[in-house]
Amino acid sequence: MAGDEGRRVLLTGATGYVGGRLLRRLLREGRTVRCLARRPEYLRSRIGPEAEVAAGDVLDPESLLLALEGVHTAYYLVHSMGSGPDFEELDRRGAAAFGEAAKARSVRRIIYLGGLGEREESLSPHLRSRHEVGDVLRGSGVEVVEFRASIVIGSGSLSFEMIRALVERLPVMVTPRWVASQAQPIAVADLLEYLVRVLDMDVGGGRIFEIGGADRVSYGDLMREYARQRSLRRLMIPVPVLSPHLSSLWLGLVTPLYARVGRQLIESLRHDTVVRDGGAAEAFGIRPMGVKECVAWALRNEEAEFAETRWSDAVSSSGPQRTWTGVRFGNRLMDVRSVSVPLPPERAFAPIRRIGGKVGWYSAGWLWRLRGFLDLLAGGVGMRRGRRHPEELRVGDAVDWWRVEAFEPGRRLRLLAEMKLPGRAWLEFEVEPSRGGSEIRQMAVFDPVGLSGLAYWYGIYPLHALVFRGMLRGIARAAAAGEASAARRPDPEGWGA
Repeated sequence: MAGDEGRRVLLTGATGYVGGRLLRRLLREGRTVRCLARRPEYLRSRIGPEAEVAAGDVLDPESLLLALEGVHTAYYLVHSMGSGPDFEELDRRGAAAFGEAAKARSVRRIIYLGGLGEREESLSPHLRSRHEVGDVLRGSGVEVVEFRASIVIGSGSLSFEMIRALVERLPVMVTPRWVASQAQPIAVADLLEYLVRVLDMDVGGGRIFEIGGADRVSYGDLMREYARQRSLRRLMIPVPVLSPHLSSLWLGLVTPLYARVGRQLIESLRHDTVVRDGGAAEAFGIRPMGVKECVAWALRNEEAEFAETRWSDAVSSSGPQRTWTGVRFGNRLMDVRSVSVPLPPERAFAPIRRIGGKVGWYSAGWLWRLRGFLDLLAGGVGMRRGRRHPEELRVGDAVDWWRVEAFEPGRRLRLLAEMKLPGRAWLEFEVEPSRGGSEIRQMAVFDPVGLSGLAYWYGIYPLHALVFRGMLRGIARAAAAGEASAARRPDPEGWGA
């Protein structure tokens, strides 16, 4: 029952994709949660005081005994696919240690997230290990509820990002046989619903539930649906054979993010991962999304996450000016910079509040005017609109070719570009107090559409870097000049000295 100390939940994998979202869901419902983390200081900084954090590792039996003390139900969301060639042995040892510790601490139930796939000799090492972990946990004698899922679709999920990378960057794809493999993609929201609902259900002992979305589709179908929703035209040319090793190299060329797990992942993709036992739908009464809804939901939810996420939480910027040009958020490319100034936040933010219009953009004014002229030639708004008021801003205001999307006086301004672009762009500023003054953070974000978007970003990035660097320096100079001017201004009330 929510909030009941006797129903304490232990969550492993809280820093992972599913685990992190599950943690937020459990806390919103008022559950008593303890997280197991190898680096507890990292997790504590992200979740606040709402959940306990226990230092430990599934390969450290003593830390598990401490973490599982007083726990009713434990979520096991751990796997070692990115740990190297011995990941199967690490998975086996971790599951054995966790099961033994759970048994010793009288844990009532372990909830485990595994993978779909028929058990056979030719099963890939990754899927074979997923099944084996479930067997090892059950061998402890603790009740185990195992969910076997197909690929998970959600903003930021590995499968979704892989599909995104392939479709966005390759207008023509030579597709190996695994692209025709059947899957039953499940939205991460539906997956979380299963994981949460089972907490209060009596399933009559240990059970294995196969879960998936409403549609059975191939990976090619998924790519085509993503392309359709992004208004991209893509050509797929199937080839009869392409080994997992070559496929992983192909994937690695598209995006280095997947190089660590590429081969194991590709070997798993050659298997069909579809639901063959419909018991989960009957037991839980969940009506999962179909593929169109999954992709649309992932893209839509990404917008909300991007709007709500403070990029300064994800990027460590301190001291003198720092530049981060390789930062990504989903498909978005970012240029993130910061500078410290010996001024209070309201003074540091003043030039940002006045940006655009007659004041300009604090750097390379001729480049801004040239870009505005080119935008006009392309049928865009150019730089003609200026701004409504030289000092005041509000959400919805036009500022040259930008639109104010978010505004927190003295702290934050986010602008959405309305110029002609092969994608979408934002410019965001944030001011926070720091030791000895304030830190001004500036972020330029671009969401490219297809190869033309990528070519635009990287083709003119040298000019962008010049503008972004100069703009931040110009804002810092304008803030300092404004402070000096304020210091010289006579005090009308006579309170100065």
